[in-house]
Amino acid sequence: MRKSKRFAAIAMVAAFGLMAAACGDDDKTDTTSAPEASTGDTTGDTTGDTTAPVDLNVGLAFDTGGRGDGTFNDSAARGADQAQTELGATVTELEATNAEDRQPNLETLTDAGNGLVVSVGFAFGDGLAVVAAANPDTMYANVDGFYADATENVTFLSFAAEQGSFLVGAAAALKSESGHIGFIGGQEIDLIKAFEAGYTAGAKYINPDIVVEVKYLGAAGDNAAWGSPDKAKEIALAWYADGADVIYTAAGGSGQGTIEAAVEADAWAIGVDSDQYGTATPDQQGHILTSALKRVDVAVFETIKAFQAGTLTGGVQVFDLSTDGVGYSTSGGYLDDVVDQLEEIKAAIIAGDIVVPTMP
Repeated sequence: MRKSKRFAAIAMVAAFGLMAAACGDDDKTDTTSAPEASTGDTTGDTTGDTTAPVDLNVGLAFDTGGRGDGTFNDSAARGADQAQTELGATVTELEATNAEDRQPNLETLTDAGNGLVVSVGFAFGDGLAVVAAANPDTMYANVDGFYADATENVTFLSFAAEQGSFLVGAAAALKSESGHIGFIGGQEIDLIKAFEAGYTAGAKYINPDIVVEVKYLGAAGDNAAWGSPDKAKEIALAWYADGADVIYTAAGGSGQGTIEAAVEADAWAIGVDSDQYGTATPDQQGHILTSALKRVDVAVFETIKAFQAGTLTGGVQVFDLSTDGVGYSTSGGYLDDVVDQLEEIKAAIIAGDIVVPTMP
C-alpha cells in the first residue's frame, strides 16, 4: 500500500521576497559554472556519515504544476512511487502554487522530520541555500539545480539533456521528408540551450544540410516562457506552414501548444522530459514522433536508495545515457524503422566516439 502523505501547499509570505517562478532564478543559474562532476549514480565515491537512517522519511517538493503535469514533476513522482514500493519509503509531497511557496515548502518538509528533502527544479535554489544551511542534519537533493558554495548536505541531480536531445534530433532528421525542422525553447538560458545544441547536432549528424529553425519563448527570467502554449502553437504553425515537418519543444507546459499545432498541420511534434505520448489524447498521439526523456524518476529513486544506504553526500551527480538518465521514447512505433540506427548512435555516444555539444 502506498504510504504517501500529500499536503495542499499553503500560501505563505516568504521572508526573502519573490523568487523566480517555473524553473528558477535563471540569471544566477545561467551564469554560474558547476564544479567538475563524475558521471554516474548517487552511490559513487563519497565520504561522510554512512549510518543508514532508521526510518526512510522523504519530502518531495514539486514545482508549479506538481504531480500530473506530464513533465519533470510527474517523472519525479514516479521515482518517489518506486521508492515507496521497493524501499518502503514514506513520502510527503508539497506543490508550489507560485514562486513564494518554494522556500516555505522546503521548511515545512524539513520541520516534518524528513531526513531527505528532494526539490524538483532549479527554481528552488535560493530557498534551498537558506534552508539547507540552517538544517545541516537534513539531506537535500535538487533536480536540475546548482549554486556555488553549497553546504555538504546538498546533492545536485544533473542530466545530460544534450545526449537525449541528440537522439531525438537524429530521429527528426531521419523521419523528416522536407529537410526542415524546428526547436522551440522556453527561457533562453544555458540549461535549455543544451537541449537545442544536442537536437541540432543530432539532426546535422544525419543530414548536414538540414534546416533547423530555433526560437525561444522568453529571455532568462521570463517565467511566462514555461506556460505559454498559445505562443508556442503560433510559432509552430508558422514553421509548419513554411515546410517544417518536425518540431521539438523544451519549454515545460508550453510544449502542449506545439503538439496541438502538429495535429492541425498533420505534422510531427517531439515531447520533452517524459514520454508525452502516454498523457496525450488519441489525436495527439498520432503526431508525437518521440519524446526526449530526462529520467528524473531514475535520479530520484537512486538518490532515495543511496540515502537509505547512508551513502548519499553532497555534490553534483550527472545522469546520462550510460546510467539510463536520459534517452528517447518509442511509443507509437513511429521510430521502428530507424531505432537500430538510433541505438548505434546511442552506443557511440556512450563509448565517447560521438561527443555531444552542450551549447549551440
